[in-house]
Amino acid sequence: MVQNTIIFDINRQKSLVPVEKKIVMFLKTIKEGAKRSEGVFHKIAHGLVGNVFHNEGYDPCINLRDTRAVGIRIVKLNKSFGSNRVLKDVNLEIRPGETFSIIGPSGTGKSVLLKLLVKLDEPDSGEIFIDDFPVFGADVKNSERDYRYSMVFQSSALFNSLSVGENVGLWLREKRVCKETRIREIIREKLAMVGLQGTENLKTSELSGGMKKRVAIARSLAMNPDLILYDEPTAELDPINSDDLANTIIKVKETTRNTTVIVTHDLNFALYVSDRIGMLHEGHIIETGTPAEIKSSTNSIVRGFIYTTTKGIKG
Repeated sequence: MVQNTIIFDINRQKSLVPVEKKIVMFLKTIKEGAKRSEGVFHKIAHGLVGNVFHNEGYDPCINLRDTRAVGIRIVKLNKSFGSNRVLKDVNLEIRPGETFSIIGPSGTGKSVLLKLLVKLDEPDSGEIFIDDFPVFGADVKNSERDYRYSMVFQSSALFNSLSVGENVGLWLREKRVCKETRIREIIREKLAMVGLQGTENLKTSELSGGMKKRVAIARSLAMNPDLILYDEPTAELDPINSDDLANTIIKVKETTRNTTVIVTHDLNFALYVSDRIGMLHEGHIIETGTPAEIKSSTNSIVRGFIYTTTKGIKG
């Protein structure tokens, strides 16, 4: 009786008995608190309070120190949106532990390919294998994925209502993978890796665009992913911040064993950070190679993309 009243009569307090009134007022207080970043409900919703079901002796079920590089194999991948065929029989192999950049003009399906890698969308046909594990195949339900992956979005996708430290530790707290003292240590470690020591208590509104990108990277690193993906990491950054971000990614790679996949139209960035590069054009991967091999390509489309005055590179 009370439950039905709460659900359907939350805004009609005059018709409620005193006990029901108190329950309704309590719910309204929680709703108002959720609108404020300091509200208890807000903290609970984001997993930012201690786990009341486990004591300090709680053992995590995920070993965050056990990381490895994964290999990726893409076979005849197709994706269309209506009549627009974005990806056309894409075939690509990314080796374990390498930094691989997918370059190409805007609107060629680079970000779509990245979303398929993390199952944010589904292909029309074809398959992606990560360490020979089929991401979309019929056997997926009967298989156990034994790798972790994270993604750094183009917009950084930080929660404005959370501090820097709360953003970085969000996944750890939501999954209850370790004790709070260890979570705080991980937050400090990952922020130090991206050059943001001592920023845990800053609000995201106090950060520059480049700092937000680095916080997003630190958040992705908090789970020690085997595979980390970057979607247009230099978008909206000036050349200096782009350079700083490139050095951050290289430094992170030197201290981790993961596989890194970057989608970008920023050629200079890709040439600087990548072990190998693949160019996507009109839905196809038309060439792959090391930065030196891509720069010396005889493919007219690749050369047309690379050798332009505005990129600072002349043929």
